[in-house]
Amino acid sequence: MDATTTIISLTNRFPKLDPHAVENARIVLCDLDGCLISEGRAYSETAGFVAACGARLWIVSNSSDTTAEIMAKRLVEMDIAVPAARILLAGEIALNHLAEVQNIRHLRLFACAELKARARAMGLDPEARDPDAILLCRDPGVTVDTLGEILALVARGVPLWVANEDLSHPGHDNQPVAETGALLAALCAIAPDLRWKSLGKPDPKMLSMALAQTGLRAQDAVFVGDNALTDGRAAADLGMPFIHIQRSAAQ
Repeated sequence: MDATTTIISLTNRFPKLDPHAVENARIVLCDLDGCLISEGRAYSETAGFVAACGARLWIVSNSSDTTAEIMAKRLVEMDIAVPAARILLAGEIALNHLAEVQNIRHLRLFACAELKARARAMGLDPEARDPDAILLCRDPGVTVDTLGEILALVARGVPLWVANEDLSHPGHDNQPVAETGALLAALCAIAPDLRWKSLGKPDPKMLSMALAQTGLRAQDAVFVGDNALTDGRAAADLGMPFIHIQRSAAQ
């Protein structure tokens, strides 16, 4: 059985969030953009879904432009109450991994001001001239010249980490919004042999972290996502049931 077949066998498809679809799960892991919110707005059924899930709900997102603490505050403004302790974001997770597991202190971080501030609070130098690693997040400040800077560092042997490989996430009108993977794709177009590491989905790292913190098994959980190739693969790697949200452009 190949990966695609595994995803299909573990998948249920819904046009929107449905509390009944997750009522038997002891923990509900849910993607953010395209599932709960889009472009800073909650979907019409989000509040009811979040309320029905209660403390079972964890957000597991490839977002790489903010921190869990800031995201939790933004969600409150949308009437979505999920504490920062139950929000796992790929950019912040990658930053924590580099600091705590890789023992990196000198980093070249391509990210928004919020993640750079988080890096400094952790004792990292996010703009090191002689970095021990590069971390590429969703950074609107990356330009053609910046791409050259990244590739020059890689050519010197500095390892490249990428928060996520998503080319886009869906906007509220279902149109694509460029993501970190689009920047990665530009790098690969210039340097086809480029190598990198990523802990963002489809890597199951963040799903495993949620399970570890709750002491539950993959069989006790369900993962709700809008991208079968990333969310679905991450769930399939752990043998976790996957609910695929497939919204129409009319929503």
